[in-house]
Formats: sequence, structure tokens, C-alpha cells
Amino acid sequence: MPDEIPFRIFHQDSPEIADFINGQMILIDKPLNWTSFDVVQKIRNLITRKLKIKKLKVGHAGALDPLATGLLIVCSGKATGHISEWMDMDKEYIAVIELGRTTLSCDQETETSAVFPFEHITWELLERTMESFLGETQQVPPLFSAKNVQGKRAYTFARKGSDIELPPQAVHISRLEIIRFEPPIVEIKMRCGKGTYVRAFARDLGAKLQSGACLTDLRRTAIGNFSVNDALTPILFENALQKVILKMP
Repeated sequence: MPDEIPFRIFHQDSPEIADFINGQMILIDKPLNWTSFDVVQKIRNLITRKLKIKKLKVGHAGALDPLATGLLIVCSGKATGHISEWMDMDKEYIAVIELGRTTLSCDQETETSAVFPFEHITWELLERTMESFLGETQQVPPLFSAKNVQGKRAYTFARKGSDIELPPQAVHISRLEIIRFEPPIVEIKMRCGKGTYVRAFARDLGAKLQSGACLTDLRRTAIGNFSVNDALTPILFENALQKVILKMP
């Protein structure tokens, strides 16, 4: 954990006193099929009911897709003013990618759009190809993303079948490691900077391998030095609230 954090960190080894109004960081392990907004709303409702107050500012430092799980930094009270600092931190992911298949959303949200041969892909070819993604590169965000296009989210156009183009953006990937390779499945560990889409990486990896690929599972394991191992699920957070002393308004 970082040594100089201006607000208390609420995690699985949390101290006995919590001050959600003056500012608290809460490490949450986001469940599958929850939106990041679902998590924020749940945490806010739990705290306001516990404190018997009507309003409390709560936000998150970097959204996760509903089909992803893992670390979400939730901030309350005055800590929300520091959200941008934590959003700028590098993120670490464990990603499962299926080779030989593409989808329009680059993940499991949409059906298979095309199939490709993958038998030519070896561990050595994977490693060499992944090396080309290290450092700063240009990445086109997925059409099924929250990128702003003409005042609307890109996924709004994508779900209507509209033909839109998103401009590439600079992204930085500092680490790529193969954890498991059982064709057509490859599991990797990835460390990347703000704004990197792991779904788009899977899409581009498949293309560079002269095949196709889509993301089938994604888990965020770290944000900066914060680890998902210290995080609480929403249910465990609710249980923890019953055991700590809360600073009342």
C-alpha cells in the first residue's frame, strides 16, 4: 500500500474507525455483471443508511465493464476530490483471450462475427507479437465503448449498426506476460496506462497474428500499488460496516 495517502483506506484489513464524510477510500472487488455505477450506488446506500444521512458524495476512480471483475477504487466524501489522481495510475489485469474468433464488441457482449484459423499460432509467435505492443502505441477504441461521438456514447451508434469511426489514441503498455496457452485460449497478465482498452488489445493481437481474437474474461488485479487482494466484495463491505466504529456527522 502507498505510504502517503491523505485519506483512510477501507479494505479487508481496515482499521476499526471509518470516516466516510471527511473522506475514505474503499477497495471493492466488483462482481461480474455489475456496472461500476451499481457498485457506487450500493456503497452509497449502505453508508447513508448506516450514518442516517440523506446525501453523501461517492464516486469511483476508473470504471470496469460489466463483464469484468476486480479492483474498483470507490471514494467517499472529500476523497472524491482526488479521484483523478488514482485514475491516472497504471492498471494490472489478468485477461483470457480466445484466438480464432472475433465479435463486434471485442468481448462476450455480442455474438461471433467471424472465425479464423489459429493452428499456426505458437507460444513463441505469441511472445514475439506481444512485444510489438509494449511501450506507447496507437489504439483504436472499441465501437462498443463509452467514447463520446457527436455528443453520444459510441456504443449507442454501434448497437444501432451505424458505421462510425473512432480516432486512434495513444496508450502505454508496460508489461505483457503469458500465463497459460491452451489453443485457442491464451491467458495473459497485462500492466497498462490510463485509457487502454484490453478488449481492443485482444482484437489487435488477433489481427497481428493473422487470425482473430476476442476477450472472454477480464479481471483487474491492481491499480497502482493497490491490490484486489485487499478488496472487499459489496457483501463483505456490508458485513464490515457492522463491525467498525463510524465517525458520525
